[in-house]
Amino acid sequence: MVLSFTSMSGQLPAYATEGASGLDLRAYLEEPMTLQPMERALVPTGLKVAIPEGYEGQVRARSGLAIKHGISLVNAIGTIDSDYRGELMVPMINFGREPFTIENGDRIAQLVIAAYERVTPELVPTLDDTERGEGGFGHTGIKE
Repeated sequence: MVLSFTSMSGQLPAYATEGASGLDLRAYLEEPMTLQPMERALVPTGLKVAIPEGYEGQVRARSGLAIKHGISLVNAIGTIDSDYRGELMVPMINFGREPFTIENGDRIAQLVIAAYERVTPELVPTLDDTERGEGGFGHTGIKE
């Protein structure tokens, strides 16, 4: 599948390795941006994308930024709908203890393209039973 972008920087997002599932998104900044601890901001990418119908874009945090600096996404995973045509903005947050500076061109997030299926919601009086039933968070314990 070919994915069409416009780019203010003239650069396209790219896969870092042959087996990568996410395209690296880069900051598009006129000047560096510093996130103080617990501060959040929208970071521009300079990109717009045309995602085909039946697909969505998932914006995900970069694991290296998260573990080394405490930098993540405000909404964990962002969704880009196929009919959105605005600039891709990354909602970042600094969970770390130190200020973190983002420079123009820094890799700040990943974009994964995924197929989805639309469903028709239906109201029913009860749901079918399963072995798990209503067992929620932690119901199976740590060790089996």
